Amino acid sequence: MSDASPNPQARRKHEADKLAKRLRHQVGRAIADFGMIEDGDKIMVCLSGGKDSYTMLDVLLQLQKKAPVSFSITAVNLDQKQPGFPEHVLPEYLASIGVDFHILEQDTYSVVSRVIPEGKTMCSLCSRLRRGALYTYAEANGFTKIALGHHRDDLVNTFFLNLFFHAKLSGMPPKLQSDDGKHIVIRPLAYVREADIEAYAEAKQFPIIPCNLCGSQENLQRKQVKKMLAQWEKETPGRIETMARALGDIRPSQLSDPKLFDFLGLGKRSDADLPDAHAWLAGAPVEHEPIALPARTITNHDGLDILKS
Repeated sequence: MSDASPNPQARRKHEADKLAKRLRHQVGRAIADFGMIEDGDKIMVCLSGGKDSYTMLDVLLQLQKKAPVSFSITAVNLDQKQPGFPEHVLPEYLASIGVDFHILEQDTYSVVSRVIPEGKTMCSLCSRLRRGALYTYAEANGFTKIALGHHRDDLVNTFFLNLFFHAKLSGMPPKLQSDDGKHIVIRPLAYVREADIEAYAEAKQFPIIPCNLCGSQENLQRKQVKKMLAQWEKETPGRIETMARALGDIRPSQLSDPKLFDFLGLGKRSDADLPDAHAWLAGAPVEHEPIALPARTITNHDGLDILKS
């Protein structure tokens, strides 16, 4: 009698194919929803050697083959000259898949190590230096879009990081323009779960390169937020997905920012200027014209109407 159970290898392939299809669908939808890629775009895909950027590059290369528009892809890695960094890994991998690539060398590690005291978080300065180097290269080489590998969970984490530690409602948008107006940054993985990326990277056997510069630092604010969200997700599965959807459903009139909603004009009964906070807090009396109340009719106990002003 033959064994009716499916072959384990075939089952794994089936699951991997389903996952790849889901990722292509989610990335394609994000590209369409936010207008990330247009015909003739020259896209610089920033590759760090981590699971996220490997997955982003892999899925974009798949979509490129059947995309409704024509665009080019160049993978760019910034070699920050960290001690022990396996600088051969990325060039060998990128050459093996036949993608155009460039390794940008800049010793940001020495700068960060010299400026940041031992034991302090290096992420902020490291990120600024890395961003500056990549932006400069993108401008010099005519790239129209810069693709980063942040995923759905990163977007939610950043929202709570800003909420808890910076007192502002802001996050990590799927598409943004740099402060100087020269660059458009896109995040094609904006709809993709980190857990799916981990599974995909394992299935594809990407040659992951860990970040030893900041990845080993403990007690970072982002790690605190990530731990909190992981606990929430454990207690109520699907909560992160709900919060991710909420980031795309903003109701300005239900918040408290007068720059986004005209609270001053809401229900205003005249064109007169409203007193400002100083006037309210100063406590000085203000002369007002007497308010003329409209006449109204009341009925006495005998049923007779009495006109009262």
